Order: sequence, then C-alpha cells, then structure tokens
Amino acid sequence: MTAKILIVSGSPNLNSRLYGPIQYLQGRLDEEGLTHELLHVASLPPADLIGANFASPEIREALQRVEAADAIIFASPVYKAAYSGVLKTFLDLIPQEGLRDKPVLPLFVGGTLAHLLVIDYAFKPVLNALEARNILGGVYSLDQDIARRPEGGYTLSEETVSRLERSLSELQVELERRRSVPASLPGVHI
Repeated sequence: MTAKILIVSGSPNLNSRLYGPIQYLQGRLDEEGLTHELLHVASLPPADLIGANFASPEIREALQRVEAADAIIFASPVYKAAYSGVLKTFLDLIPQEGLRDKPVLPLFVGGTLAHLLVIDYAFKPVLNALEARNILGGVYSLDQDIARRPEGGYTLSEETVSRLERSLSELQVELERRRSVPASLPGVHI
C-alpha cells in the first residue's frame, strides 16, 4: 500500500511564490509514485474556518484528509516572523493528537534570512502541541530564490532544489521505516 501525503498550503494567495516549491515537490512525488493531494486552506469557507465550525462539511472533509494522511507537508509564507494566520487558524481545528504518528515536513518561504528560524521557534511548538513527534528538518527558502516564469510556473535556485531533494529523501526514508514496522504491535507508536 502506498503512503498518502497531504500538502497543506497556508498561503492566502494562490499566486504566492510558495507554490514554486510546492509544485516542485508535487512533480517529484509523482515521479516517485507517491500518492499526494493539496489542501489550500484559504479555499475553505472563511466564516467556518474563523468560527471553528466543526459542523461545516468542508471543514470536516479537510480534517478527515489530515487524519487519513500518512505524512503531511505544511507549507506557508512567512509573515511577521511567523507562519501565516490562515495556517494557524487551520491548525487550531486539528484535534489535540491529530498529528500523532505522522511525519511532518515544514516548507516555508520568507523574504529574509532573518526569519530562518521560524520553523524551530514559531512552528514546531504548535506541531508538538498536536502530538507531532516526527518533525523532519524542513525547508526554508527565500522568495528571491523562486522566480516566476513569464509562461507560467516557477524556476527554483539550485540551493532550493537541493534542500527540497534532501527533505524528500528524508520523508521517503521515514515512510519506508514506518512501513517496515508492523502497525499491530501493542503500545508501539512510531
């Protein structure tokens, strides 16, 4: 059985440079034969998202996608030295242990190296509160390393591609490790 990977985009803007690395990873996941899907948090009904309307069919479906995923890539632009409010609002809806036993790969794009530690200082504490215990290294890219092509799509710097490839390898190793451990062992959480 192939792993299911959910990419959760916390960008409020569908034209964000964040979609350069997201699209790159989608292409690489396709090449590796890994099942994946993309959830645009900003496409959820705003009143239901902000109001934490758990009765909303769209919110329920989004949370079911998180629950069904074997691994999650959380992607966000950096605003005010943290991840987007759109992503935080969605994370607030995930149940307390909603990320238990799931490898999590952070993918962030910011405007300056001054925010390089946003993953460690702003994002990982929230993931830990959701019981994520397998947080992979992640990728922080500068928006200047992601160029929009006139014909559409993006060109990524060699450094960004290298970091994405390293993180994809790390994710694959983790998914393989999880696959090799029998899920039926009592008391074993991986």
